[in-house]
Amino acid sequence: MSAYGTSSLEAGEARRRAGRVALVLSDVDGVLTDGTVYYSEQGEALKRFSMRDGMGVERLRQARILTGLVSGERSPSVARRAEKLGLELVYLGVKDKRALLPAILARTALDVSALAYLGDDHNDLGLLDAVGGPGLTGAPADALPAVASAVHFRALRPGGSGAFRDFVEWLLSLRVGGAT
Repeated sequence: MSAYGTSSLEAGEARRRAGRVALVLSDVDGVLTDGTVYYSEQGEALKRFSMRDGMGVERLRQARILTGLVSGERSPSVARRAEKLGLELVYLGVKDKRALLPAILARTALDVSALAYLGDDHNDLGLLDAVGGPGLTGAPADALPAVASAVHFRALRPGGSGAFRDFVEWLLSLRVGGAT
């Protein structure tokens, strides 16, 4: 176990995979938020995002690693957060996340082995499976059991409370040969 969470990969393999990562993709609700949505009579009113996760995006940018979002929801709050973070790869309203993978690879000219993906729920399993063979996958501490058992890394923190940042710090520590 590292200071950030637990990994199912052997240390050398985790380092090799981390060294190839050029794009970290993340689900939103349940990973970057705690999964809670506040509604008013006008519809979605609020979602809570962690500033630490936002700094995780900046840390990836400094390491020249792209960051993107893949969400099943079409949320103005998520679109606004992505804009604030300066994300160019934002996919909202995606019902079949695995089916989106060829478009992501074509747009970025990357191989799937250069991807990492964080998810927390059943609708993430297809993309987690596709990325997990050659790339890296992760989940928050409070991910559904089926997801937690399918990923390489499980964060110490729950979704919306720094789980994304845990993954980022683990990934970056592997790239500089740090402890897993």
